[in-house]
Amino acid sequence: MVTMDDVEQSQSARWVDMRKVVDGPLPDIAARLSAFLGTRSHDALVIFTRECTGRPRKVAGKKDVVARVTIEELEAIKESLELGTSCDSEAVLAGSKHRIWAVRDLSDILLVMVPTHLRATLSLEEVAAMFGLVAMAIHHQVAQASPDYLAESRAASSERARTIVELTGVHEATLSTILGTLRSRDLDDRRARITASETASAALTSLRSTSAVDRELSEEAVTTAFARLQGELGPLLKFQEVDVEYAAPPADGRPLPGEVAVAARAMVRAVVLACCAQPALDRLRIAWDCDGENVLLEIRDNGPGSIDSNALSLQLMGRLRTLRGQLEVDSIPGWGNCVKLTLPLDPPAARPDEHLLSSLNPREMEVLGHLAEGKRNRTIADELGVTQSTIKFHVASVLRKLEVANRGEAAAVAIRAGVVSTGSAGAGHLVAARG
Repeated sequence: MVTMDDVEQSQSARWVDMRKVVDGPLPDIAARLSAFLGTRSHDALVIFTRECTGRPRKVAGKKDVVARVTIEELEAIKESLELGTSCDSEAVLAGSKHRIWAVRDLSDILLVMVPTHLRATLSLEEVAAMFGLVAMAIHHQVAQASPDYLAESRAASSERARTIVELTGVHEATLSTILGTLRSRDLDDRRARITASETASAALTSLRSTSAVDRELSEEAVTTAFARLQGELGPLLKFQEVDVEYAAPPADGRPLPGEVAVAARAMVRAVVLACCAQPALDRLRIAWDCDGENVLLEIRDNGPGSIDSNALSLQLMGRLRTLRGQLEVDSIPGWGNCVKLTLPLDPPAARPDEHLLSSLNPREMEVLGHLAEGKRNRTIADELGVTQSTIKFHVASVLRKLEVANRGEAAAVAIRAGVVSTGSAGAGHLVAARG
């Protein structure tokens, strides 16, 4: 006999399992979701989001299906759905028609499943609801840009770009040789020559097109990134009585790695929202530029000069720390604010213990910065406005996550990684020194 306690325990265990799905490393999230839903309920599962520029497809299931799924197929499925909707239909996937369950979350992240013919234990509506949590976790990880996510994403982008260049060179050389041979006057089978030439030419076009599609995922022209920013800011500023001036970057500026382009837009949006939170703001200027090594972002306003620089620094710190970026906030009461962001275009050099640092949450990173300065618990508590027992709890968590025995060893990890505290009384935030 099943009791209410049994049901409640089962539901509790189910939520614990769901937390494991959303709480692990981003590259393996599709495999964890597949296991959670039950591998017998589907043959293949694909999560698709362009936010993850290094690895936009996260897959689980039969390799003969998931290995052949293309970006074009996923884009077509996504475009057939409105935001926040799902469908049970047929679609082309991995080169052939399949019955699919598709969910396009409000965050614009897509889930595609190929259900089995076995009796489903879950409905499409239940899957859509659960995927909402997964999509939120993906969006959060990308927004926070933790070091482990960024390192994996950049490694995937670099490896894909390198492979594409190699394959393109090999195939171009091979196909060009075929074309040269078939165009030779020594061959008299004219029709065969024409047919083979057309086939080889089509193959070259297809190959170059594939290269362009993957290159688009791994990098963006700086002008394209800026145009997308304008499109994203439109809805945010629609009901603001603010005159916005956009100063576009030079058209010949260096392309931005996908991760940098996403981060740049997200950080500018955050700054714009902070500026618009001030009273009596009627003018805003947003400018982008490139110096060959960095993308330079500048946001100016004519507000009262009362932007909350500490809150803005904390909000942007995850991305700044990971990208080795720099932030300058200059506020003059009565005259306005100027916020400048500098983001390096080249991947940062690997830092000692960075894989361990990525496990710390923002508050633990703050505490670690203060430990690097040799501060005691009472001082840290006073500066962060919390109790000593709270700091003691955070310190214990930092030691455990960094796999060190004492505060001194934790401070050494922080110093080697370039983590320092810049918090003054009442405002403890971190900056990461550029390597």
